[in-house]
Amino acid sequence: MAILHPFRALRPLPDKAAEVASVPYDVVDTEEARALAAGRPLSFLHVARPEIDLPPDADEYAPETYARGAANLQDYARSAASMQDPEPSVYLYRLEMDGRAQTGVFGCVSVAEYDEGVILKHEKTRPKKETDRVRHIIAQQAHAEPVIMTYRNTDRIDALVAAETASKPLYDFTAEDGVRHTIWKAAQKDALIDAFQAVERLYIADGHHRCAAASRVAAGLREAAAECPEAAFFPAALFPMSELRILAYNRILRTLPAPAGEFLRALGARFDLSTDSGEKTPAEPGAVCLYLDGRWHTMSLPPTARNEVADTLDVARLSEHLLEPVFGIADQRLDPNIDFVGGIRGADELERLVDSGRAELAVSMYPTRVEELLAVSNAGLLMPPKSTWFEPKLRSGLLVHLFE
Repeated sequence: MAILHPFRALRPLPDKAAEVASVPYDVVDTEEARALAAGRPLSFLHVARPEIDLPPDADEYAPETYARGAANLQDYARSAASMQDPEPSVYLYRLEMDGRAQTGVFGCVSVAEYDEGVILKHEKTRPKKETDRVRHIIAQQAHAEPVIMTYRNTDRIDALVAAETASKPLYDFTAEDGVRHTIWKAAQKDALIDAFQAVERLYIADGHHRCAAASRVAAGLREAAAECPEAAFFPAALFPMSELRILAYNRILRTLPAPAGEFLRALGARFDLSTDSGEKTPAEPGAVCLYLDGRWHTMSLPPTARNEVADTLDVARLSEHLLEPVFGIADQRLDPNIDFVGGIRGADELERLVDSGRAELAVSMYPTRVEELLAVSNAGLLMPPKSTWFEPKLRSGLLVHLFE
């Protein structure tokens, strides 16, 4: 059973939606967020990335940063640009990108179901990033940004979604990146809530840190005997599996274990390597493309010697055969020599990072498939960190879940 919980969304007035809506906090760094919010006082980045309103040398993890985020959210909630729905509601959120659309049911899901495994995860979280989300939630007394989840299609939910999206939307705008965002308030919220009762499992697609943080906040409030019923739920957009799109989650290595030429020769002796292939993205599963010293190469990943379904993923095989034995990276979440680049940024971004000296090696991956995500989640296993990049992204600030 999947609980779909209606909530009183804090949301912009229709003519302010495009001004408020921002990219999620975790797809930009501080400087990118500051540039995007420049000249846009209503941008939700002032809430999600409040360090942009502090001096450039401010610590994004300092108490002042969390307090500033809370104050910015309060200012937005009191402003003439926003409103809060008088009654708890459920919403529909459609994303359109490159000629394809995906439509999700947007409501709150249950912390208890996350804790009990009705909501399944597929990756570990980074402790520092998880704690950062906890501190934002506590300071703001709100879940400011939603999670993306998926579920197996049902005819009943499909029919209800089709009926709801035939009506006039609350918002309909195209963001600067060309993605169209359309949101409706459900007229048949009780029918949608009932329909999700028949959904056996929800799967986290994007937002593991937000889920884990919501669980920790709810547990802390229970331990403190604090009355806060809404903290037992957190916002999510629930998309049917048939509509999800997964892009690659690529890697960069900051330092090579040997000079580039020597390193490449060692790879050639150890792996099936095609040097100077010129291919920037793998053509099929089981291969990766490597960029170093100004050139692209293609390398085949050997089969896993391990036993679990999660070990068969390309990201796991990369770790088993290259990252662990060659780079000595035992935990990708914590090792400072590795970082991750969302597939939406493309191969050009990988080249830029290496050519600029910010990394010595870039690894272009083949995307994890939805079927692989389900197989790992259903087995109760976890993928390596940053195995999936979902695109397009929801915009933040359009439907905010307040605790009051």
